[in-house]
Amino acid sequence: MAGSAPPIPVLYEDNHVIVVVKPPNVPTQEDDSRDPDLLTLIKSDLKHRHGKPGNVFLGLVHRLDRPVGGVMVFAKTSKAASRLSDAMRTRNIRKQYRAVLHGKPSTAAGTLRHHLLKDTSTNMVAVVAAERAGAKEAVLDYRLLSTQEGLSLVEVELHTGRPHQIRVQFAAIGCPLVGDQRYGGQHAVPGQQISLWSTALAFDHPVTKEALRFQSLPPRSYPWQLWDERS
Repeated sequence: MAGSAPPIPVLYEDNHVIVVVKPPNVPTQEDDSRDPDLLTLIKSDLKHRHGKPGNVFLGLVHRLDRPVGGVMVFAKTSKAASRLSDAMRTRNIRKQYRAVLHGKPSTAAGTLRHHLLKDTSTNMVAVVAAERAGAKEAVLDYRLLSTQEGLSLVEVELHTGRPHQIRVQFAAIGCPLVGDQRYGGQHAVPGQQISLWSTALAFDHPVTKEALRFQSLPPRSYPWQLWDERS
């Protein structure tokens, strides 16, 4: 992608949507850090490549936590934004992730279901009782792919899009993500990159209704390189 730093790989683009690979440690949208954010970088690139005058419309349909990388879709028109947002709310966009965990879940596959509450003052999320005011249900399915050196590689399908959901839910069962500075507890290593990647995104095109699916593999760095790409 021209004119942006870091480079943002484009997996697909047409008049209605653009699918990209978000680099780790880039905010999805502007935050208090004022660091370059993905939304602004893509807008700038679209304006540059297509010679668009004035402001460029780009609809934010979903988010990835700042330290997380992988596949994301953005809407290039208000119609696409509305339809993709509806698909996200009705869980008709399939989101898959891979994560590396400390330890091993008690079952090789399963569903995690918790109620989460975000403290906006600390930007921390906690598992709370279902009846707690403001609590929101969080649901994901996971499948254990392999274990190496006391770590587990899991595939995750997200059914709800709560803040920090995957990180908090696995920490809640005693298997925090490798490199998670917020929820890793005693396993947290300062400066280590979180081992969570958005590997696949599948949805019906908001205008043509064509079934689309896009993939991105995690980087070949620790701990991902403990497993080959066929795992």
